[in-house]
Amino acid sequence: MPSVWRGDQLGSPVSAVWPSGFAALDAQLPGGGWPGHGLTEILAPLGGGTLEWRLLGPALRRICADGPPVVLVGPPLQPHPPGLRFDGIGAHRLVWVRADTPAERLWSAEQLIKAQACGALMVWLPQARAVEIRRLQVLAAGFDAPVFVCRPSRALRESSAAPLRLWVEAGLDWTLQVRMVKRKGPPLDGTLTLASVPGSLQALITPRLRQPSLWVPPRQQDAEKESQGHVVVRTPAPAEPRHSPAAH
Repeated sequence: MPSVWRGDQLGSPVSAVWPSGFAALDAQLPGGGWPGHGLTEILAPLGGGTLEWRLLGPALRRICADGPPVVLVGPPLQPHPPGLRFDGIGAHRLVWVRADTPAERLWSAEQLIKAQACGALMVWLPQARAVEIRRLQVLAAGFDAPVFVCRPSRALRESSAAPLRLWVEAGLDWTLQVRMVKRKGPPLDGTLTLASVPGSLQALITPRLRQPSLWVPPRQQDAEKESQGHVVVRTPAPAEPRHSPAAH
């Protein structure tokens, strides 16, 4: 029966989905994109929220282009409109709610979800408790748009009512390393590698700088020169003084 979901299959969304902008990620997301009617939890190292923006930026750009605003609640740093504009996200489509305390952030998110007041919601809840995440999930179940809850990586050890949880960190060569911690469907073994050059660098970065890990180390360059008949002479480093154990 099509209405029956089996645990070894990816779940189907109960509403529309929004493409993430990463084909490899969409292939692993239930329904093929970021879902509405539920929380999506983004787990990332503590910082300025850069990784969250790099992961969600392509989807937020499409949502903003469709008209409804994107609301930010309690971002770690004040949003930078010129940088977001490079990602195609206009400042006139963003609403920033300054909420400093955990209680203010939670209350603001709850009211926005109840009011169906945005095209997408991003809320940073570094100190949220399991019962608070569950309450948000109950409310988000009736919300048409995607709700992204950004939490620190340490929350990975905690249980969560969010039906979709992703862990993200920075990788080599402007990539994002994404692991799907929880989804409606079979577990995903391994890590997804997503190409993600920040929009502000797209027009400035050279082809070589797009893959800095391919740079040849100096020692390897010397070996190559020697193999081609070029001798590289280096002054030996001075020996470090030895200390007698009695001196300590």
